[in-house]
Amino acid sequence: MGVTVDYEAEIRALKRSMNAVILAHYYQESEVQDVADFVGDSLALAQAAEKTDADVIVFCGVHFMAETAKILNPTRQVLLPDLKAGCSLSDRCPPAAFKAFKEKHPGAFVVSYVNSSAAVKAMSDVICTSSNAVRIVNQIPKDRPILFAPDQHLGRHVMKETGRDMVLWPGSCIVHEIFSEKKLVGLKVEHPDAEVVAHPECEQQVLRHADFIGSTKAILDYVVKSPKSKFIVVTEAGILHQMKKSAPHKTYIPAPPDNGCACNECPYMRLNTLEKLYRCMRDRTPELVLPADLQGAALAPLKRMLEWSA
Repeated sequence: MGVTVDYEAEIRALKRSMNAVILAHYYQESEVQDVADFVGDSLALAQAAEKTDADVIVFCGVHFMAETAKILNPTRQVLLPDLKAGCSLSDRCPPAAFKAFKEKHPGAFVVSYVNSSAAVKAMSDVICTSSNAVRIVNQIPKDRPILFAPDQHLGRHVMKETGRDMVLWPGSCIVHEIFSEKKLVGLKVEHPDAEVVAHPECEQQVLRHADFIGSTKAILDYVVKSPKSKFIVVTEAGILHQMKKSAPHKTYIPAPPDNGCACNECPYMRLNTLEKLYRCMRDRTPELVLPADLQGAALAPLKRMLEWSA
């Protein structure tokens, strides 16, 4: 009979001995969120990665997030529990195709969503997240045409909010694009006292039913502060854990996608588990490594995002 490992205790002990910091996204499993030093959305995690004085950054998220941490901390070791934790948005924007796309629009100011590869970031003028995309685009000179990649739905939302015309890369997130408008309307009928909160990566026909549209962090803040007590949540179900911790007296209803599932979970985010987190810290692998020239090229647009978000 095998020995049962207390993963949480072991992880905390390893964290002290390694001088490590554990950063986790809101879409991680609840037990991974609970053992992390910092839980946040992409912008907050990038800011935390930039400010850390830890020797080792353990990133419980997906590949592009760990890349961002490495770009901002080139001399620190960055670990990711599962290197296969990718991102459909990033995968749907291959660097070679993006380069050709960019070359068709010479002189355009390139805004890339943080959900993109380091190579795409390196070809960009500034990076954005769903938290700061509107603020970032509002700071671009009015006489510059704008390319926005890779999420077309976020891009359309930003165009609506800023009044700026943009050329959009035709990408989308597999999690947010399959929410069912029909099922959402059914939930609204069933729960007329509930507010609908949605992420801007959702399709436009879904967003038009929302009472509030915002980043994961903005949605969390909204439901905590709102006088309402019931919410239909149209984003990845991992955020429900933080909602229940922050405002346990309220009711949260995950909006179902159009695939027969009762909730919507990112398959890439869920590749990271508590056991994998323990093993990656114990063995110091898998480690996220990037070529120095790529790190350098991607750093400038990331730094510009952080400066424009301050």
